[in-house]
Amino acid sequence: MTPVAATPPAPCTDDSGWNEPAEPLRLYGNTWYVGTCGIATLLVTSEGGHVLVDGGTPEAGPLILASIRTLGFDPGDVKAIVLSHEHFDHAGGLAALQDATGAPVFARAAAVATLGRGRSDRTDPQLEVLDPFPPVADVRLVPDDGIVRAGDVELRVVPTPGHTPGGTSWTWRSCDGDDCRQVVYADSLTAISDDVFRYSDEDAHPGYLAAFRETLDRVAALECDILVTPHPSASGLWERIGPHAAQPLAEPGQCAGYARAARARLERRLAEEAGVPATR
Repeated sequence: MTPVAATPPAPCTDDSGWNEPAEPLRLYGNTWYVGTCGIATLLVTSEGGHVLVDGGTPEAGPLILASIRTLGFDPGDVKAIVLSHEHFDHAGGLAALQDATGAPVFARAAAVATLGRGRSDRTDPQLEVLDPFPPVADVRLVPDDGIVRAGDVELRVVPTPGHTPGGTSWTWRSCDGDDCRQVVYADSLTAISDDVFRYSDEDAHPGYLAAFRETLDRVAALECDILVTPHPSASGLWERIGPHAAQPLAEPGQCAGYARAARARLERRLAEEAGVPATR
């Protein structure tokens, strides 16, 4: 009997679902896309071990592992897992990925307890609309100026609280031969919440708004050749990679533009909280 070749997933678009399978592919150099169409996960590889960036939803864990294997890598060679922020759509698959790889999960202090519980608390702007996720057993603290290493891979922490208290971006160097680019996995920067949280309520959330604004400054200032975001559509990723790419992958000013758009959304949200009518 002639074997039947597996049908590759349909090309991803900005409208693709969170758990819609994506064809795994090389992003640049030793950085690979192994997530779903709607939620990003990256694999950064080296001879001495790999780092996995983000865990997707609970349903995405098996898809991520399958993508790693499809690319010819062994999940057992993943030595560290890091994440963007402590919500079920990015942390939901961490427990399953940790079970499969044996790798610890590294997180900033504000996210550690949430990952261990599998649910947020009132410090999170979206608490009342969030789904829980499987608790993560082995979570290790990484400082705000820390570096997570595996073999020759080094991912630098960029603290980016705002969307969540533990929001974290990551940056590293990937090379294609002698051509090296700075990759930035920039966390979600959207100012959205449940009906209770108010960014302007300094008494209830002291320092939160100031920290969010510092995050936007920090992201805008990053060296940033290639931008990827936890929701690929937020950075136009499917227009820059894959079989239908029409825009360059590396382009100056990507992080600055991403932060600028987020700042505008934050200011609109603050105006809404102050009761200022929207302007066209």
